[in-house]
Amino acid sequence: MSVDRVPITPKGYKKLFEELHRLKTVERQDVIRQISEARDLGDLSENAEYETAKDRQSFVEGRIQELESKLSRAEVIDPEKIANKDRVVFGLTVTLEDIDSGETRKYQLVGADETDPDKGIISITSPIGRALIGKQVDEDVRVRTPGGLREFVILEIE
Repeated sequence: MSVDRVPITPKGYKKLFEELHRLKTVERQDVIRQISEARDLGDLSENAEYETAKDRQSFVEGRIQELESKLSRAEVIDPEKIANKDRVVFGLTVTLEDIDSGETRKYQLVGADETDPDKGIISITSPIGRALIGKQVDEDVRVRTPGGLREFVILEIE
């Protein structure tokens, strides 16, 4: 069975690694303390603090497992080291012009865990991301969005 690699930028890897470290060293210890304090309150069958702490523990442990899995499968791709910028690939930033409105937008294509659409950072698995992969400057790109078909032209790849 092959392991699916997860493409991620160095910045995204660092962010996930720091979250994992915080969960293991701070959050896990805090939830253990909360459970202990809740046990000291007495009857666990009617102890809302205990139930809340156990729910939090379940969330923290689940997130730790999820992050460990993602980081173990991570394929770190540094956009700064991509030599050939003739085609749109993971990590690169693309400037698009909306054919209908003439409005320009910049998007960096990253992994699903790094997205921040308000800052122009989108997933390679998003509709726009999938449509852009492999395209070149001056190529038209058609994207089916919830609002209908949108058409763009690629102005720049960096």
